Amino acid sequence: MQMRRLGTNGPEVSAIGLGCMGMSGMYGPSDRAESVATIHAALDAGINLVDTGDFYGMGHNELLIAEALQGRPRDEVLISVKFGAQRGPDGAWLGYDARPQAVKTACAYSLQRLGVDHIDIYRPARLDPAVPIEETVGAIAELVKAGYVRHIGLSEVGAETIRRAAAVHPIVDLQIEYSLISRGLEAEILPTCRELGIGVTAYGVLSRGLIGGHLNAVDGPGDFRAFSPRFQGENLQKNLKLAEALGQAARSRGISTAQAAIGWVLAQGQDIVPVVGARRRDRLAEALGALDVRLAPEDLAALEAAAPAAAAAGDRYPAPQMASLDSERRRA
Repeated sequence: MQMRRLGTNGPEVSAIGLGCMGMSGMYGPSDRAESVATIHAALDAGINLVDTGDFYGMGHNELLIAEALQGRPRDEVLISVKFGAQRGPDGAWLGYDARPQAVKTACAYSLQRLGVDHIDIYRPARLDPAVPIEETVGAIAELVKAGYVRHIGLSEVGAETIRRAAAVHPIVDLQIEYSLISRGLEAEILPTCRELGIGVTAYGVLSRGLIGGHLNAVDGPGDFRAFSPRFQGENLQKNLKLAEALGQAARSRGISTAQAAIGWVLAQGQDIVPVVGARRRDRLAEALGALDVRLAPEDLAALEAAAPAAAAAGDRYPAPQMASLDSERRRA
């Protein structure tokens, strides 16, 4: 397994991470046994970065990971956990809570569900507009000092917030969507991370399957993509045409669409680690094949021409969720 370091002083991680969100119903029904087998296959292949959120399936995802890790050495895996998103019994999204006392309570519950004595990277899922980032990071820093957390990360925040957080405690990585068709971080956020020695763990590298080469429609009930503008009506049809153009460019180079998309992200810098949301072993194997892809500058240019940065139709989240993204705010 190829390895990369998260940030200047962060842990060494596999060049591809495994995102487990899709194993807990976010993309429609999933198979528990296959999910566990996929986590096992990832670990056996040398992937050591496993990403989750305490709100994925309202704790289901953490319990699933705990099941998959039974009997495995604890130091074989780095567990990255997002917290703070509030959900109701019906699954509704209720906002965010990143107050210091909420941070510590959420951590306690995650430790219990995961069956571990520490979390390797702990991060607020979003910026809580009611809580200064200094207070949230300060609370996680206390958990670091107490040994319950090893490293602090951030998620979907802008350059100003990154700077304020890093002034309180070293930040190892920013988790943010990054793909051929979602490149908003390149103007200001990525340069800020690089200036401060902060790595990037990139999720959505296949744009939730949109540019993965296997999507014809969303999976029906329980698939949150049904509410995403990029997967609705004419937007979906336009975006599938983008995916087909990308697929043609990939096939002419002897690789799959997904491998092209993942390979492009891998080529953007050693400080960027794609987190791939495979929930089946065959999709995981395809993603791992991207590590063998060598894209020359002319290959990268061809992929970018097939799926240009601003070509996607529709935002990546519905309007209310877009409004909650500190990373999407344009400051004067």
